[in-house]
Amino acid sequence: MPELIKLYIRNVLIGFVIAAAFVAMLLWFNVMNLWHLVSTSDAGILAVVVLWFAHGVVFAGVQFAWAVMSMAERDDSGPRGGTPAAIPDYRAVLVPVEEPSKRARQLHRRR
Repeated sequence: MPELIKLYIRNVLIGFVIAAAFVAMLLWFNVMNLWHLVSTSDAGILAVVVLWFAHGVVFAGVQFAWAVMSMAERDDSGPRGGTPAAIPDYRAVLVPVEEPSKRARQLHRRR
């Protein structure tokens, strides 16, 4: 089996284990009265399985992304911090504005 597939499967399993711990803590600490809701409902087990699966998908994706990004090699050969941004020389520009006449102000107030 290719190494990338092994890495993926390993990290997906880790993500689902983390999701199981997260859902267990949600139920243990009774967040939003979740334990009571699950324990008194007919579909409580199904709700826990769906909650675990949904969180498992998210945590598995995050775990795999973290594993892939941590494999990057450091490149210390060039300058650090990227290209410095050029700061443009902004200056205030005066824009002439005509003051409306008294008649125009009176017409504007009537509307």
